[in-house]
Order: sequence, then C-alpha cells, then structure tokens
Amino acid sequence: MLQACLNGGRNRDFHAAVPFTADELARDAALVVAAGAGELHIHPRDLDGNESLVASDISAAIRAIRESVPEVPIGVSTHWRIPPGGKARHAPIAQWQELPDYVSVNLIEEDAAEIMALVWDKGIGVEAGLWSVSDAERFIALPDAKKCLRVLIEVNEQDFDEAMAVATGIISVLEQAKFELPILLHGDEASVWPMFNLAIARGYDGRIGLEDGKLLPEGKEAEDNADLIRAAVVLAHGGDTLLGTANEKGG
Repeated sequence: MLQACLNGGRNRDFHAAVPFTADELARDAALVVAAGAGELHIHPRDLDGNESLVASDISAAIRAIRESVPEVPIGVSTHWRIPPGGKARHAPIAQWQELPDYVSVNLIEEDAAEIMALVWDKGIGVEAGLWSVSDAERFIALPDAKKCLRVLIEVNEQDFDEAMAVATGIISVLEQAKFELPILLHGDEASVWPMFNLAIARGYDGRIGLEDGKLLPEGKEAEDNADLIRAAVVLAHGGDTLLGTANEKGG
C-alpha cells in the first residue's frame, strides 16, 4: 500500500502546491489516487490555514475528499502540537461527527494510550506512530496494542546511517515481540527515499507526499503531491533511483 501524505504542517513557503482547504485536499486526493496512491493522510486546516482538530474542519475535509475519491481510506493526524495542543486535543476529537477511517497516534506523546482509547470508542482505526526504539518498547507493552490497524515507523533522522539504525532498531523490537501488524515505514526530508527503498525491500507499506519532503529521487523539486507519488510508483515497480537501494547503502 502506498499512502499519500498531502500536507502535514507545511505551509506555502515550503512548496506552493501544499493543499490547505477542503477543496484543495479533495483535488489533490483525486490526483494522487490517479497516480497510484491507495490511502490518504491529511492535516485538515481552519479558514486561516492553521492545522485543526475542530469537528467542522475535520468534517469539511473528509466530506470533500470522500466525494472526490469515495472508496479511498482517509487518515488524520492527532499530533500533540495541533491546536488546542496537548491533552486539550481530546475535547475536539470527542466531538468529531464525520469520522476518518483511521488516525495517527504518536507513542512519543504522553497521552497516546488515551487518544487510542478515545478514537477506538468512536470506531476509528489507529496507526501507531513509532519514532524510536523507546516508542516501540512502549507500544508493545500496551495491553491493546494489537487492536491497531498498523504500525507506522516514522524516521526523522537525516543522516543515512542514523536513519537506518533507528528503522532497524524499531523493526527488531517488533520482530522480537512477534508483532504481526502491517508496517508502514517512511522517512522525512533526506531520509524519505532511503526509507521508501527500505520499505520496498522489506515488503512494507510506504508513504510519500509533501508532508515528508518535496524532492524527487534525483533531487529535483516535485511539481506537487502527484509528482511524488508517480516517482514512488516507478520505484516500487523496479525503477532506478539515484539514492540506491537500502542494500546498496549497507542497510
């Protein structure tokens, strides 16, 4: 499965094609699905372009996207920093009416288990976001960990060797615990394509989009999210990349 992460917390200073409004997200959704994406990860915005968990903003984005691509699963971030921030996020999430198919919950955040319980009660799936070995160890200790939709390994390190060490360390914890949940592995900025290559090599799901980075494998700036997804599809089907495969880099 190839997931498209359309916007994250990015602004237009990062890339002119970052989608903000519900209509922009819906248009981008149609383009990335046509390009080969199978799922969507979004950060809905308010009228001022700020990330939002407010029910009306969530509903507007989800309705617009479902009208555009009715059968495609939609995921929403619950990141700690999204206003109102911290544990105050619980109140707007509890008020959601138009529900995403799943949310991403980061185990580095102190209220991860609480957010999981909150969204499970609403019938929403959970991607468990692991940024480190410590996150992985916390995750496997959760009583309801295996209720999650998948494990989301998120590598933020920019140095190749450091990124590979984090990824393989998390994977090792999961393997030793005999976790059989699906795994989605992705990087950020410099680690985007190396982690995508590693995901391909290991048979994991992948994620690509302007939230994670704006460069194509050869280092050229992508035109938009669909351009990034097309490049990922080429790699997933055996195309070459100037970054090389994980095995070629020693991973």
